[in-house]
Amino acid sequence: MAAVDTADVDGGAQSAAPTRPFSAFEWMIAGRYLRSRRRETFISVIAGFSFAGIMLGVATLIIVMAVMNGFRSELLGKILGINGHMLVQPIDLPLTDYDAVSARLEGVPDVVSAIPFTEGQALVSGPSANLGALVRGIYESDLRRIPLIAQNVLSGTLDGFDEGSGVAIGSSMAEQLGLRVGDKITIISPRGSVTPMGVTPRLKAYPISAIFQIGMSEYDATFLFMPLPEAQGYFNMDTKATGIEIYVVDPDRVGVMRKAIEEAAERPAFVTDWRQRNVTFFSALEVERNVMFIILTLIVLVAALNIISGMIMLVKDKGKDIAILRTMGASRGAIMRIFLITGASIGCVGTLAGFVLGLIVCLNIESIRQFVSWMTSTELFSPELYFLSKLPADIDSGETISVLLMALLLSLLATVYPAWRAARLDPVEALRYE
Repeated sequence: MAAVDTADVDGGAQSAAPTRPFSAFEWMIAGRYLRSRRRETFISVIAGFSFAGIMLGVATLIIVMAVMNGFRSELLGKILGINGHMLVQPIDLPLTDYDAVSARLEGVPDVVSAIPFTEGQALVSGPSANLGALVRGIYESDLRRIPLIAQNVLSGTLDGFDEGSGVAIGSSMAEQLGLRVGDKITIISPRGSVTPMGVTPRLKAYPISAIFQIGMSEYDATFLFMPLPEAQGYFNMDTKATGIEIYVVDPDRVGVMRKAIEEAAERPAFVTDWRQRNVTFFSALEVERNVMFIILTLIVLVAALNIISGMIMLVKDKGKDIAILRTMGASRGAIMRIFLITGASIGCVGTLAGFVLGLIVCLNIESIRQFVSWMTSTELFSPELYFLSKLPADIDSGETISVLLMALLLSLLATVYPAWRAARLDPVEALRYE
């Protein structure tokens, strides 16, 4: 009798016409399997955790990658915005012809500006404290060509910078020293006047004509700008300059432009670019970014494994249903596609929800940070530790698409084995004891 039943079942399954791939029938059955029933609550809970895992994994990846990109972009913009993309320094001969050299360098294609400067380290003093500072002498016209300075003057003005004897300092320096515009800041240099008793420190007070805020705490607390002739006199450099900062259109092309810069200088010069001067810093950022991506990808992988476990339990629970569908004429391919649709739906919807959640968080990352800081009464993003005054997020479309494709691929692969097991289920064995 069992042999007869087997023949009847197999014959019925073979005689029926197969359904069209991904037909409305297969989508309907998959949709019913996604909806929970009272006796299938545990399976639904596993599916819910799988969905939440995929969503949170994708959202976390998008948020962290966006924040890491924002860090790099902001730091790159701040560092290169005030230090330039390339630096030309003299070799053998002092740089006394800096005006002529700057004019030639600005004639090189893709060079935005070439700014000569005189630089030295000093101790600055105010009513509240003493700080180490980097004193840079620069022309007013060149200072106005640095957007990070010219566009971020909080108080005072740069008008008449060359004619006066005032200086421009960062907001953090002004705050720590307890100074405002109009107050005098004392600058102390160990390399002062030469006397019969030796070199005496040089001490001179300058009025503050402008206070700027770059947005990078380290620079706001360190940089002090004064007129170029005044800086040359203060550091005993006569008519010499320390070097020439070059700003270019595309910072990533500095390697290609190096030869043209060296030729335009028309004098022995040592040329370095931003990648050489900041190689350790940006390499560390890149390594951290890659490691974070690998670690957070494991969240998505764990969620995909949850899909596998949930789908295997669903296949075991739906054994009788699969057998009935097979006896009604459903092919192995149809059964496999039904469970593929069921599992992939969890992954696809979870990925889409994670993308939306990640996008919302990235667009409001600074407001969220401020809210959490207010709720916990803690400083979550200290400018002294992270260099920047706010939490940046820069969403890269190519990177985001890669995250979404990876999550969809893992979700799809997670459903293949359970769907294959469902398709291989023998309807006779499934119905034998029913």
